[in-house]
Amino acid sequence: MPPDIAIPDVTTAAPKGAVVTGRTESPALAAIMPYLQSLPLWIVLAIFLAIPICMIVVASFWDDQATGMVPSFIWDNYRDALGEWVTWNTYLQTIRYAVIVWALTLGIGFTVAYVLAFHIRSSLWQMVLFQVCAIPFLTSNVIRMISWIPFLGRNGLANQFLMDLGITDHPLEFLLYSPFAVCLAFVHLYTLFMVVPIFNTMMRIDRALVEAARDAGAGPIEVMRHVIIPLSLPGISIGTIFVVTLVMGDFITVQMMSGGQSASVGLIIKNAMSLLQYPEASAQAVVLLLTVLLMVGSILRVIDIRKEL
Repeated sequence: MPPDIAIPDVTTAAPKGAVVTGRTESPALAAIMPYLQSLPLWIVLAIFLAIPICMIVVASFWDDQATGMVPSFIWDNYRDALGEWVTWNTYLQTIRYAVIVWALTLGIGFTVAYVLAFHIRSSLWQMVLFQVCAIPFLTSNVIRMISWIPFLGRNGLANQFLMDLGITDHPLEFLLYSPFAVCLAFVHLYTLFMVVPIFNTMMRIDRALVEAARDAGAGPIEVMRHVIIPLSLPGISIGTIFVVTLVMGDFITVQMMSGGQSASVGLIIKNAMSLLQYPEASAQAVVLLLTVLLMVGSILRVIDIRKEL
Protein backbone atom coordinates (compact mmCIF):
# COMPACT_ATOMS: atom_id res chain seq x y z
CA MET A 1 0.00 0.00 0.00
CA PRO A 2 1.51 3.30 -1.05
CA PRO A 3 2.35 5.70 1.73
CA ASP A 4 0.09 8.66 2.41
CA ILE A 5 1.17 11.74 0.51
CA ALA A 6 0.63 14.99 2.38
CA ILE A 7 -0.94 17.62 0.15
CA PRO A 8 0.08 21.15 1.22
CA ASP A 9 -2.71 23.57 1.98
CA VAL A 10 -2.25 26.51 -0.39
CA THR A 11 -5.31 28.42 0.79
CA THR A 12 -4.69 31.51 2.87
CA ALA A 13 -6.59 31.58 6.10
CA ALA A 14 -8.44 34.79 6.87
CA PRO A 15 -7.22 36.68 9.92
CA LYS A 16 -9.08 36.05 13.11
CA GLY A 17 -12.11 38.30 13.40
CA ALA A 18 -12.03 39.31 9.71
CA VAL A 19 -15.25 39.27 7.71
CA VAL A 20 -14.98 37.56 4.36
CA THR A 21 -17.12 39.44 1.85
CA GLY A 22 -16.11 37.66 -1.29
CA ARG A 23 -14.64 40.80 -2.87
CA THR A 24 -11.63 42.97 -2.30
CA GLU A 25 -11.27 46.72 -2.55
CA SER A 26 -8.35 48.37 -4.20
CA PRO A 27 -6.03 50.35 -1.93
CA ALA A 28 -6.69 53.52 -3.93
CA LEU A 29 -10.46 53.23 -3.47
CA ALA A 30 -10.06 52.51 0.23
CA ALA A 31 -7.87 55.59 0.57
CA ILE A 32 -10.35 58.00 -1.06
CA MET A 33 -13.52 56.44 0.39
CA PRO A 34 -13.55 58.67 3.55
CA TYR A 35 -13.26 61.75 1.34
CA LEU A 36 -16.10 60.57 -0.88
CA GLN A 37 -18.30 59.95 2.14
CA SER A 38 -17.66 63.46 3.50
CA LEU A 39 -18.01 65.13 0.09
CA PRO A 40 -21.71 66.13 0.57
CA LEU A 41 -20.84 67.86 3.83
CA TRP A 42 -17.99 69.76 2.20
CA ILE A 43 -20.29 70.84 -0.63
CA VAL A 44 -22.87 72.18 1.81
CA LEU A 45 -20.21 74.01 3.83
CA ALA A 46 -18.72 75.49 0.67
CA ILE A 47 -22.06 76.76 -0.65
CA PHE A 48 -23.51 78.12 2.58
CA LEU A 49 -20.38 79.11 4.52
CA ALA A 50 -17.12 79.39 2.59
CA ILE A 51 -18.42 81.10 -0.56
CA PRO A 52 -20.50 83.76 1.32
CA ILE A 53 -17.55 84.58 3.58
CA CYS A 54 -15.25 84.89 0.56
CA MET A 55 -17.77 87.22 -1.09
CA ILE A 56 -17.87 89.42 2.04
CA VAL A 57 -14.07 89.56 2.15
CA VAL A 58 -13.89 90.51 -1.54
CA ALA A 59 -16.60 93.18 -1.17
CA SER A 60 -14.76 94.70 1.79
CA PHE A 61 -11.99 95.85 -0.57
CA TRP A 62 -14.33 97.44 -3.12
CA ASP A 63 -14.90 101.14 -3.50
CA ASP A 64 -18.23 102.71 -2.55
CA GLN A 65 -19.27 105.51 -4.86
CA ALA A 66 -22.49 107.38 -5.56
CA THR A 67 -23.29 105.04 -8.45
CA GLY A 68 -22.78 101.94 -6.34
CA MET A 69 -20.00 99.51 -5.53
CA VAL A 70 -17.01 99.58 -7.84
CA PRO A 71 -14.73 96.49 -7.97
CA SER A 72 -11.26 97.52 -6.86
CA PHE A 73 -8.67 96.78 -4.18
CA ILE A 74 -8.49 99.54 -1.59
CA TRP A 75 -7.85 99.64 2.14
CA ASP A 76 -10.03 102.66 2.81
CA ASN A 77 -12.87 100.60 4.29
CA TYR A 78 -10.59 98.98 6.88
CA ARG A 79 -8.86 102.29 7.51
CA ASP A 80 -12.22 103.89 8.24
CA ALA A 81 -13.32 100.92 10.36
CA LEU A 82 -10.19 100.77 12.52
CA GLY A 83 -9.05 104.36 12.43
CA GLU A 84 -11.89 105.89 14.45
CA TRP A 85 -12.12 105.90 18.22
CA VAL A 86 -15.91 105.43 17.99
CA THR A 87 -15.38 102.01 16.43
CA TRP A 88 -12.86 100.95 19.08
CA ASN A 89 -15.17 102.17 21.82
CA THR A 90 -18.04 100.20 20.30
CA TYR A 91 -15.92 97.05 20.21
CA LEU A 92 -14.93 97.54 23.84
CA GLN A 93 -18.55 98.03 24.82
CA THR A 94 -19.62 94.92 22.90
CA ILE A 95 -16.85 92.85 24.51
CA ARG A 96 -17.90 94.19 27.92
CA TYR A 97 -21.46 93.02 27.26
CA ALA A 98 -20.12 89.62 26.19
CA VAL A 99 -18.01 89.21 29.34
CA ILE A 100 -20.82 90.26 31.71
CA VAL A 101 -23.40 88.05 30.00
CA TRP A 102 -20.95 85.14 29.89
CA ALA A 103 -20.31 85.37 33.64
CA LEU A 104 -24.03 85.54 34.48
CA THR A 105 -25.08 82.76 32.11
CA LEU A 106 -22.22 80.57 33.35
CA GLY A 107 -23.32 80.96 36.96
CA ILE A 108 -26.96 80.32 36.19
CA GLY A 109 -26.33 77.60 33.62
CA PHE A 110 -23.86 75.69 35.80
CA THR A 111 -26.21 75.79 38.78
CA VAL A 112 -29.22 74.60 36.80
CA ALA A 113 -27.22 71.85 35.08
CA TYR A 114 -25.72 70.69 38.38
CA VAL A 115 -29.12 70.44 40.05
CA LEU A 116 -30.61 68.54 37.11
CA ALA A 117 -27.66 66.16 36.78
CA PHE A 118 -26.81 65.39 40.41
CA HIS A 119 -29.85 66.17 42.56
CA ILE A 120 -32.69 64.93 40.35
CA ARG A 121 -32.46 61.16 40.50
CA SER A 122 -35.41 60.29 38.27
CA SER A 123 -34.74 60.37 34.53
CA LEU A 124 -38.37 61.29 33.96
CA TRP A 125 -38.15 64.35 36.20
CA GLN A 126 -34.86 65.32 34.61
CA MET A 127 -36.58 65.30 31.24
CA VAL A 128 -39.60 67.20 32.55
CA LEU A 129 -37.56 69.92 34.26
CA PHE A 130 -35.26 70.23 31.27
CA GLN A 131 -38.26 70.75 29.03
CA VAL A 132 -39.58 73.39 31.43
CA CYS A 133 -36.30 75.25 30.92
CA ALA A 134 -36.35 74.77 27.16
CA ILE A 135 -40.00 75.40 26.23
CA PRO A 136 -39.85 79.22 26.68
CA PHE A 137 -37.01 79.30 24.16
CA LEU A 138 -39.29 77.90 21.47
CA THR A 139 -40.87 81.33 21.11
CA SER A 140 -39.36 84.22 19.18
CA ASN A 141 -36.39 86.03 20.67
CA VAL A 142 -37.99 89.36 19.87
CA ILE A 143 -41.19 88.47 21.74
CA ARG A 144 -39.29 87.32 24.83
CA MET A 145 -37.16 90.45 24.71
CA ILE A 146 -40.09 92.85 24.29
CA SER A 147 -41.87 91.20 27.21
CA TRP A 148 -39.36 92.87 29.54
CA ILE A 149 -40.38 96.39 28.49
CA PRO A 150 -43.74 96.54 30.35
CA PHE A 151 -42.16 94.76 33.31
CA LEU A 152 -39.17 97.11 33.68
CA GLY A 153 -40.80 100.34 32.53
CA ARG A 154 -41.33 103.44 34.64
CA ASN A 155 -44.86 102.32 35.48
CA GLY A 156 -44.07 98.65 35.13
CA LEU A 157 -44.58 95.80 37.55
CA ALA A 158 -41.03 95.92 38.94
CA ASN A 159 -41.19 99.60 39.90
CA GLN A 160 -44.69 99.27 41.32
CA PHE A 161 -43.62 96.29 43.42
CA LEU A 162 -40.55 98.12 44.77
CA MET A 163 -42.58 101.23 45.64
CA ASP A 164 -45.30 99.15 47.31
CA LEU A 165 -42.66 97.54 49.53
CA GLY A 166 -41.25 100.93 50.42
CA ILE A 167 -37.82 100.14 49.01
CA THR A 168 -37.97 103.26 46.84
CA ASP A 169 -40.30 106.22 46.64
CA HIS A 170 -39.84 106.91 42.95
CA PRO A 171 -39.50 104.74 39.82
CA LEU A 172 -36.02 103.46 39.08
CA GLU A 173 -34.86 104.75 35.72
CA PHE A 174 -31.99 102.29 35.22
CA LEU A 175 -34.28 99.28 34.94
CA LEU A 176 -35.13 100.01 31.31
CA TYR A 177 -33.26 101.56 28.38
CA SER A 178 -29.93 101.06 30.07
CA PRO A 179 -26.97 98.63 30.03
CA PHE A 180 -28.70 96.78 32.87
CA ALA A 181 -31.71 96.08 30.64
CA VAL A 182 -29.44 94.97 27.79
CA CYS A 183 -27.55 92.48 29.98
CA LEU A 184 -30.79 91.21 31.52
CA ALA A 185 -32.29 90.56 28.10
CA PHE A 186 -29.11 88.85 26.92
CA VAL A 187 -29.09 86.55 29.94
CA HIS A 188 -32.73 85.69 29.39
CA LEU A 189 -32.17 84.94 25.70
CA TYR A 190 -28.95 82.93 25.86
CA THR A 191 -28.87 81.09 29.20
CA LEU A 192 -30.15 77.89 27.59
CA PHE A 193 -27.08 77.82 25.33
CA MET A 194 -25.00 77.46 28.49
CA VAL A 195 -27.28 75.01 30.28
CA VAL A 196 -27.48 72.38 27.52
CA PRO A 197 -23.76 71.65 26.92
CA ILE A 198 -22.91 71.74 30.62
CA PHE A 199 -25.80 69.41 31.43
CA ASN A 200 -24.72 66.97 28.69
CA THR A 201 -21.18 66.96 30.04
CA MET A 202 -22.27 66.44 33.62
CA MET A 203 -24.47 63.51 32.64
CA ARG A 204 -21.36 61.77 31.30
CA ILE A 205 -19.46 62.09 34.57
CA ASP A 206 -19.03 58.72 36.24
CA ARG A 207 -20.85 58.90 39.57
CA ALA A 208 -18.29 56.46 40.99
CA LEU A 209 -15.68 59.23 40.81
CA VAL A 210 -17.84 61.46 42.97
CA GLU A 211 -18.45 58.67 45.47
CA ALA A 212 -14.74 57.84 45.55
CA ALA A 213 -13.88 61.46 46.30
CA ARG A 214 -16.41 61.52 49.13
CA ASP A 215 -15.09 58.24 50.52
CA ALA A 216 -11.59 59.75 50.49
CA GLY A 217 -12.81 62.52 52.80
CA ALA A 218 -13.46 65.28 50.28
CA GLY A 219 -16.21 67.69 51.18
CA PRO A 220 -18.76 69.21 48.79
CA ILE A 221 -16.46 72.11 47.90
CA GLU A 222 -13.48 69.83 47.21
CA VAL A 223 -15.64 67.49 45.10
CA MET A 224 -16.88 70.48 43.13
CA ARG A 225 -13.40 71.94 42.62
CA HIS A 226 -11.44 68.78 41.88
CA VAL A 227 -14.00 66.48 40.21
CA ILE A 228 -17.10 68.13 38.81
CA ILE A 229 -15.70 71.41 37.49
CA PRO A 230 -12.63 69.89 35.74
CA LEU A 231 -14.78 67.23 34.07
CA SER A 232 -17.35 69.86 33.05
CA LEU A 233 -14.84 72.14 31.32
CA PRO A 234 -15.60 70.86 27.78
CA GLY A 235 -19.29 71.72 28.22
CA ILE A 236 -18.41 75.08 29.73
CA SER A 237 -16.20 75.88 26.74
CA ILE A 238 -18.95 74.95 24.26
CA GLY A 239 -21.48 77.08 26.11
CA THR A 240 -18.97 79.94 26.28
CA ILE A 241 -18.46 79.82 22.51
CA PHE A 242 -22.22 79.89 21.92
CA VAL A 243 -22.89 82.79 24.28
CA VAL A 244 -19.90 84.92 23.24
CA THR A 245 -20.54 84.58 19.51
CA LEU A 246 -24.26 85.31 19.87
CA VAL A 247 -23.72 88.39 22.02
CA MET A 248 -20.97 89.75 19.76
CA GLY A 249 -23.22 89.57 16.70
CA ASP A 250 -26.49 90.68 18.28
CA PHE A 251 -27.79 94.17 17.52
CA ILE A 252 -31.58 94.00 17.95
CA THR A 253 -31.36 93.46 21.71
CA VAL A 254 -28.91 96.32 22.18
CA GLN A 255 -30.97 98.69 20.05
CA MET A 256 -34.32 97.95 21.69
CA MET A 257 -33.34 97.43 25.33
CA SER A 258 -30.99 100.42 25.46
CA GLY A 259 -33.39 102.76 23.72
CA GLY A 260 -30.70 103.68 21.22
CA GLN A 261 -28.32 104.83 23.97
CA SER A 262 -25.84 101.97 23.50
CA ALA A 263 -24.16 100.68 20.39
CA SER A 264 -22.74 97.36 19.26
CA VAL A 265 -20.67 96.15 16.36
CA GLY A 266 -23.67 94.44 14.84
CA LEU A 267 -25.58 97.72 15.03
CA ILE A 268 -22.77 99.48 13.14
CA ILE A 269 -23.01 96.87 10.38
CA LYS A 270 -26.79 97.18 10.28
CA ASN A 271 -26.65 100.97 10.01
CA ALA A 272 -24.07 100.79 7.22
CA MET A 273 -26.25 98.36 5.28
CA SER A 274 -29.31 100.56 5.73
CA LEU A 275 -27.31 103.39 4.13
CA LEU A 276 -26.32 101.04 1.26
CA GLN A 277 -22.67 101.26 2.29
CA TYR A 278 -22.00 97.59 1.65
CA PRO A 279 -18.17 97.74 1.38
CA GLU A 280 -17.97 99.49 4.77
CA ALA A 281 -20.39 96.95 6.26
CA SER A 282 -18.34 94.10 4.78
CA ALA A 283 -15.14 95.46 6.31
CA GLN A 284 -16.81 95.73 9.72
CA ALA A 285 -18.13 92.17 9.31
CA VAL A 286 -14.65 90.85 8.51
CA VAL A 287 -13.15 92.61 11.54
CA LEU A 288 -15.94 91.25 13.74
CA LEU A 289 -15.41 87.74 12.36
CA LEU A 290 -11.68 87.89 13.07
CA THR A 291 -12.36 89.20 16.59
CA VAL A 292 -14.78 86.37 17.34
CA LEU A 293 -12.41 83.77 15.87
CA LEU A 294 -9.62 85.14 18.06
CA MET A 295 -11.82 84.84 21.14
CA VAL A 296 -12.92 81.30 20.21
CA GLY A 297 -9.32 80.31 19.49
CA SER A 298 -8.28 81.59 22.91
CA ILE A 299 -11.01 79.48 24.54
CA LEU A 300 -9.92 76.38 22.64
CA ARG A 301 -6.32 76.95 23.67
CA VAL A 302 -7.33 76.90 27.33
CA ILE A 303 -9.86 74.05 27.23
CA ASP A 304 -9.64 70.93 25.08
CA ILE A 305 -13.07 70.79 23.49
CA ARG A 306 -12.28 67.47 21.80
CA LYS A 307 -13.02 65.68 25.07
CA GLU A 308 -16.67 66.58 24.56
CA LEU A 309 -16.74 65.61 20.90
